[in-house]
Amino acid sequence: MENYLALDTCGDYLCVVAKKGEKRVSRLLPDATMKHSVLWLQTVNEVLQEIDLTLKECDFFAAVVGAGSFTGIRIGISAMKGFALAHGKRTLPVTSFDVAAYNALESGKALCLIDALHGAYYACGYDDGEVVLQPAYIMQDEVLRLQKEGYTLYSLAPLAVESIVVDPAAGLAAAVERKAKQGAFAPLTAVYVRKSSAEMNLCK
Repeated sequence: MENYLALDTCGDYLCVVAKKGEKRVSRLLPDATMKHSVLWLQTVNEVLQEIDLTLKECDFFAAVVGAGSFTGIRIGISAMKGFALAHGKRTLPVTSFDVAAYNALESGKALCLIDALHGAYYACGYDDGEVVLQPAYIMQDEVLRLQKEGYTLYSLAPLAVESIVVDPAAGLAAAVERKAKQGAFAPLTAVYVRKSSAEMNLCK
């Protein structure tokens, strides 16, 4: 496996994972709400120092590109895109749903959920690892309907609906390494499942 640096700033937490050779180091800050822009660089530096990895030694840079906080998504993408451009390296986009689904991709039907507040969720459905329900913005009654149809619910944080809460750091590492093996390198482009509040207000 190639060396890499991965960053997730899409949720209330901040997560950094780095891999060098056979060694992997991760850092998860559970409460980083509204502080991603202040905390991400220091956290990245700490992880790189711990694993003795330089940015130049990274073969690629990965970022979680959504769904999640509109501001958080942009922070992570900008950071990893900047490193990649500076060092001439590839980028690897990973979604929040990939992270949440990391230990459920071979266990039948999984519905990965991100809290969109006010009883709504960003959701993506998998069946044996294949996306069968494209990312969508749905309400809780739709989530419960899909659960009754056999989908097991997974999330990266506790939700109002009962779900299996996965470890964001383990999920990020697994998702990045799976995507890298698939050769899914591509530009880092934000995944916005719905328009921001500002955009919706402009459309009124």
